[in-house]
Amino acid sequence: MADVLRKETIGGALLLVGALVALVWANSAWSDRYEDMLAFTVGPSALHLDLSLAKWAADGLLAIFFFVAGLELKREFVAGDLRDVRRAAVPVAAAVGGVVVPALVYVSFNLSGALKGWAIPTATDIAFALAVLAVIGRWLPSALRTFLLTLAVVDDLLAILIIAVFYTAHLAVLPLLGALVPLGLFAVLVQRRVRSWWLLLPLAFATWALVHASGVHATVAGVLLAFAVPVVRSAAAGGPDAGPGLAEHLEHRFRPISAGIAVPVFALMSAGVTIGGFGGLRSALSDPVAVGIMAGLVIGKPVGITLATWLTARFTRAKIDAGLAWIDVVGLATLAGIGFTVSLLIGELAFGIGTERDDHVKVAVLTGSLVAALLAAVILRLRNRVYRQIHEAERIDRDNDSIPDVYQG
Repeated sequence: MADVLRKETIGGALLLVGALVALVWANSAWSDRYEDMLAFTVGPSALHLDLSLAKWAADGLLAIFFFVAGLELKREFVAGDLRDVRRAAVPVAAAVGGVVVPALVYVSFNLSGALKGWAIPTATDIAFALAVLAVIGRWLPSALRTFLLTLAVVDDLLAILIIAVFYTAHLAVLPLLGALVPLGLFAVLVQRRVRSWWLLLPLAFATWALVHASGVHATVAGVLLAFAVPVVRSAAAGGPDAGPGLAEHLEHRFRPISAGIAVPVFALMSAGVTIGGFGGLRSALSDPVAVGIMAGLVIGKPVGITLATWLTARFTRAKIDAGLAWIDVVGLATLAGIGFTVSLLIGELAFGIGTERDDHVKVAVLTGSLVAALLAAVILRLRNRVYRQIHEAERIDRDNDSIPDVYQG
């Protein structure tokens, strides 16, 4: 079962199911029960962790998601494509462009309004985007997936920085400093390759709880814990080619929990919005906040990513992979407009859970992500057909000399 949950298509499908269940439930005759579920409080009050289920999903479950994303990002920096500065420069620049331009697009629609939602359209949903690519892009170059994965994990890191800096309303210094103690002990143990869950899990929870108490969003703890985990097998093994280390082991263990539980449950808790028929939908989508979010996802993301990629390739020594065409980059940039999970989280931080504007944010994120997915599917499906034809042409060998005809004069 765990191996099934590690597949990108399954994770994306579960995320979609969670969102659809939330939408149907919130607009059914049992919508009151949905609201009661979100407001249900559980947890030890002595530790100030008597939180609603909605808060547990956003603060707790997404910390697992960001822990896995942090492990993946560190692995890319130490032993993956981000290790090579020239190869990393293009997707990293693309990620920055994919954050800056959507934010500017949002601001342009809300100059005299709700500017605090500027970061909502800046995020790319890794699970959804990779799932769509896996479904429609069987023949697409593997470099396209690598580009998207690198862009998405850097995008997530930028999102965490944005949340920590711009969406921390009240900072309590003592709990934040206190979080360094269990975090430091966790780092010492994992650097010594300790894998005992009964040692690591309490330290990880203590770090998370203290970061939560400090006022910094608790998902930041997930990334900090991930960055403490070593990537290579041994510090004395001679570099990133020494073999897989603890980071890959923990990523392998926690990915099914993230994909099969954390993200789908967060979608269930966050995507439920009462639309109120066509009139309610029209009202929600006419809100400048909603318009800015949709424009940021559908227009800002592809423009920002494509422009940043072109500028980096044009004015630096960094280049896009030789196997990719610019239309492939445009399709991928459009796909990056799927901003579901982190966009919903930032929307809740910006406008509060359960408010009317939060409902408008949810409608806009769902609509913008759906439009981005459909547009990207059209572009990448056409490119998939081209690459399939190339693949089939390369297999034709009419004279049976073991050399494809396309390579013979």
